[in-house]
Amino acid sequence: MFGGIAKAIFGSSNDRYVKSLDKIVAQIAAFEPAMQALSEDELSAQTVKFRGMLENGSTLDDILPEAFATVREAGVRVLGMRHFDVQMVGGIVLHRGEIAEMRTGEGKTLVATLACYLNALPGTGVHVVTVNDYLARRDSEWMGQVYRFLGLSVGVIVPNIGDQARRDAYAADITYGTNNEFGFDYLRDNMKYERGQMVQRPFNFGIVDEVDSILIDEARTPLIISGPTDDKSDLYKRVDVVVKQLAAEDYEVDEKQKSIILTEDGTEKVERMLEAADLLEGSNLYDYENTQVVHHLNQALRANVIFKRDTDYIVKDEKVVIIDEFTGRMMDGRRWSDGLHQAVEAKEGVNIEPENQTLASITFQNYFRMYPKLSGMTGTAATEASEFYDIYKMNVVSIPTNVGVQRIDEEDEFYKNTIDKFGAIAKGIREKADKGQPVLVGTVSIEKSELLSEFLVKEGVKHEVLNARFHESEAHIVAQAGRMGAVTIATNMAGRGTDIQLGGNLEFRIGDELSDLPEGPERVAAIERLRVEIEAEKAAVLAAGGLFVLGTERHESRRIDNQLRGRSGRQGDPGLSRFYLSLDDDLLRIFGPDTLFARMMNKNLEDGEAIGSKWLSKAIETAQKKVEARNYDIRKQVVEYDDVMNDQRKVIYEQRSDIMDADTVDDVVVDMRAETVNGLVADACPPDTYPEQWHIEELKQRLSDVLDLHPDLDAWLKEEAVDPEVIEQRLQDMADASIADKTADLDPESWKQVEKSILLQSLDHHWKEHLATLDALRQVIHLRAYAQKTPINEYKQEAFALFERMLTLIREDVTKILAHARFTMEEPPELPQMPDFVTTHYDPLTGEDNSADIDSGSLGLINTRIPPLQMIQPDISAELGDDPETWGAQVSRNAACPCGSGRKYKHCHGAL
Repeated sequence: MFGGIAKAIFGSSNDRYVKSLDKIVAQIAAFEPAMQALSEDELSAQTVKFRGMLENGSTLDDILPEAFATVREAGVRVLGMRHFDVQMVGGIVLHRGEIAEMRTGEGKTLVATLACYLNALPGTGVHVVTVNDYLARRDSEWMGQVYRFLGLSVGVIVPNIGDQARRDAYAADITYGTNNEFGFDYLRDNMKYERGQMVQRPFNFGIVDEVDSILIDEARTPLIISGPTDDKSDLYKRVDVVVKQLAAEDYEVDEKQKSIILTEDGTEKVERMLEAADLLEGSNLYDYENTQVVHHLNQALRANVIFKRDTDYIVKDEKVVIIDEFTGRMMDGRRWSDGLHQAVEAKEGVNIEPENQTLASITFQNYFRMYPKLSGMTGTAATEASEFYDIYKMNVVSIPTNVGVQRIDEEDEFYKNTIDKFGAIAKGIREKADKGQPVLVGTVSIEKSELLSEFLVKEGVKHEVLNARFHESEAHIVAQAGRMGAVTIATNMAGRGTDIQLGGNLEFRIGDELSDLPEGPERVAAIERLRVEIEAEKAAVLAAGGLFVLGTERHESRRIDNQLRGRSGRQGDPGLSRFYLSLDDDLLRIFGPDTLFARMMNKNLEDGEAIGSKWLSKAIETAQKKVEARNYDIRKQVVEYDDVMNDQRKVIYEQRSDIMDADTVDDVVVDMRAETVNGLVADACPPDTYPEQWHIEELKQRLSDVLDLHPDLDAWLKEEAVDPEVIEQRLQDMADASIADKTADLDPESWKQVEKSILLQSLDHHWKEHLATLDALRQVIHLRAYAQKTPINEYKQEAFALFERMLTLIREDVTKILAHARFTMEEPPELPQMPDFVTTHYDPLTGEDNSADIDSGSLGLINTRIPPLQMIQPDISAELGDDPETWGAQVSRNAACPCGSGRKYKHCHGAL
């Protein structure tokens, strides 16, 4: 009660914070006359002046008022748009690394120019993140006019551009792009083998447009790069033929560890057979060029010798199916990793499915938390304010509108079932359309959009259907959704970022209707005619009540409903919004069929009858709050688990970066060799044990296998003063001497490149395996709860142990390859090429891959972790014509192929 009184007198904390910014806004306004007096050249020269001030010790906050005033004047001269005072408030909020919640139509795109310009002055780069490629292109061109006028460079990151174009775009002062493109570029960069191949600069400042959509909705699913996906079927088969020719005396089997090692005679025999099969580079199996062949050889040996048919697996319907060793049950859909499953398929002569493994992944939460300063803007963020602060440490600030909101939000209408509801919606839309009032209908899925479309066809209502797939064409339709009698059906996410102007959008009408008209008096007259038409039509729409926003059901998040409502009533325009609900809606099913509410609805409502009640609306809002809290807990748990991997990811990526930057990695390799020797001796000769308890034969085998050393350990043990430290030092000296002899005749530059290449390849290989192991662990760790253990704590402990094990394997792997390698090179070897890979990011709303990747066109589909939802695909082939060659410019690469195959365009007629 007292809180309500205090709020009424003093205003909310948000109101007080916004009011405190009025002083800065007044300072900005004080600079306006001076800016207006500057010539264009003088205004453009402000950038050089500000950069000089920064070099002399001024801070960004010091120059903020004058810099914002400069951008305001540039906006007037270049775009004919002057920033309102509330937009200045929004710009200050963005500069401070907070979220500016501004209603639809308040000009968020223009607001971003203020913070972008100020934070681009130090020259360390600003990233502007948008929800789709169309908006990235549009905003970079539209607002780029202001930046270029002021002497700043602008870049844009979109799919299907090469590395050099990306490098140039990231080098610009301000870079526009989508969340997917920024995230995938980060992952790709950390798979490169040279610093010069990387495209991104260190992160500085990011502004996320539609921040709720990107940092909450799309953050439910991680970005994943999978690969390699090239077909190695032939290699598996040829290696399998070689392995089947070996005899039992050619290898030694450790059934306990399920491992197998070639004997010396076996190695020579294999080398000759691989040479004959043209699979060996040079004559030595352990040359580093043959790393892949050795890997496949080992897996083929395990498949043929250790893994038994009808014990470890069965062949069913021409497929290898794993048998669970504990239960004896078939494990359909599960595959052994690291090429073992393919080796068994080659052994059995069945179809070999290509390997598919996660090479890199990151959640949006952990990607965007790498920015030293991050801000965002949207029309709806207040309901998720706690999550924004908990995860991203960003405060939400609600910015008042420039003109008061005139929209009327009516109470929800409830119906018995979906058919009654959609029938009422169709009638209501026809009534509004008949009197000329434009209608925007929001649906939760494409399927519901198609269903409503059928009802409107029966009612004879002309309408447009959008489904958030074709961003550019959808922007044109949404922009004209405010015209007289227009009826537009859109999924809730469709057309975000495009302003609905009553009477129509002049810019889009010029592009659509006058594109063929050349510059000249005739075009000027045509534009003026369109302007007059739009003004007259706007007056008619205003008289009809403005835009009517109709929701076909409540979303589980109040924020999505508010986004839809916010489409109407921009800049003080009148408007109307109403939601239609039924017992069949997903959200209402949360109440369950036996609740008082459901019984009341069924008993008291006739077919087609509606009921409206503030109590019912309040009940729905309460349900939404519960679902929001539950979804937040789920997202928070995802972040907790990814945080574990993120710490490890940072370590690995920093190590890769250090290796790439180093002139030589000799000290790293020497340390790895020393630690490997230390580990081998410690395993065989545990501390506080007697020599007769040491595993000398095992140590001999390990020294031969890993270090290619054959010391007389039996003679060493006869010495009185021998102990593990002495053995360790002698082995270390022998290993160093062996490498020194091997490299004595080699060019030092060549050897440096060899070490660096092997180090990076081994790091990548084991990191990839580690990711697969962690993914598998994540799937089962929840079972520990049955033992009264906390799954996240168990996951942290297991992940740490696995990471330590991975580092040990990397040390042994690098040491082993260098110890066994035989080098006779003269030119430094080239660093390996990046593998082909597939990028995926599943849309949480549709289940579709919306990654818009540039690499997967010719690589085929990968096994999805989240099965895409079955959706009605629109038939657009009639509009595009019969020639597939002409489809590319009109069809999104992630859309369904117009040929009707059911596959994505990029995997069908759009394959690269």
